[in-house]
Amino acid sequence: MTDSVRLDKWLWAARFFRTRGLAREAVLGGRVRVDGHRVKPGRAIRSGDGLTVQRGETLFEVTVRDIGGRRVSADRVSEKYEEDPASIERRERQAQERRDARAERGERPRRPDKRQRRQIVSFTRRQK
Repeated sequence: MTDSVRLDKWLWAARFFRTRGLAREAVLGGRVRVDGHRVKPGRAIRSGDGLTVQRGETLFEVTVRDIGGRRVSADRVSEKYEEDPASIERRERQAQERRDARAERGERPRRPDKRQRRQIVSFTRRQK
C-alpha cells in the first residue's frame, strides 16, 4: 500500500464528492484546504493531514486516517477520516437552524394547478 494518494482521489473515495471531477473543481475553487493552505488537486496527502472541506453551506474539519484511494461503502466511510468534535457540533447546530427556519416559513406556495389557472383566467377576464 502506498503512503500517499492524490487529494481529489481521496475526497472521492471518502465520499465527500460524487465524482473526482467535482472534487477537483472544489479543490481548485479553494473549498478544500490541507492544514490551512490552498492546494492543487494532485497534492499528495498522508495519514494525519488536516483537511477543511466546504460542501455547500456545510464545513467539515477532518483528520485523514486511511489514505486508500479505493472508494468505500457509505457504512465504512468513517474509517477513512476522523471529524473534529467541534465540527460535528457546528454542523448539527447549522442543520437544526435550517430545519427551524424551514418550519417557520411554513408550507411553500405552489404553482396553481389546471383548475386554479382556469379560475384565475376567468377572474381576470371579468375584471376588464
